[in-house]
Amino acid sequence: MNEFVKSCVHRHYWDNDLNCASTTLHVLSEYFEITLESQVLDSSIGMHGAGGYQAQCGIVEGTLMFIGILGRAKQIPNEEIVLFCKKFAQYFEEEFTSLGCKTLRPEGFNPVNPPHLCEGLTVNGIVHNILLISNWLNKAVKQ
Repeated sequence: MNEFVKSCVHRHYWDNDLNCASTTLHVLSEYFEITLESQVLDSSIGMHGAGGYQAQCGIVEGTLMFIGILGRAKQIPNEEIVLFCKKFAQYFEEEFTSLGCKTLRPEGFNPVNPPHLCEGLTVNGIVHNILLISNWLNKAVKQ
């Protein structure tokens, strides 16, 4: 799984020049084999602005969007999806110390930063998120 995520993140960052939220959505959809509608991907373009504002991390934003999409596809009740999104945010913050792009981004924001500075963080975050989502799915589908 690690190599799959690493390869996908690199491709979406460098070949497609996507932001972290869009990249996260793409990688999660590929991993869990869920087709994303074009409007979902279009909406994730705007999340780059939030990152540029140094607000919520796109890895978190993209994952939260994906949890809703996956939960609906698996016919998981809304209440369970909402509860897991809350738990996910808590787990992510515990693992990575923050949900904020300003805090998580290596070297912060500087005009001389190289592109895709968060590639390593994105890989680690998505791997972590896949494990959390997989665990949630296994429990939710059994119920």
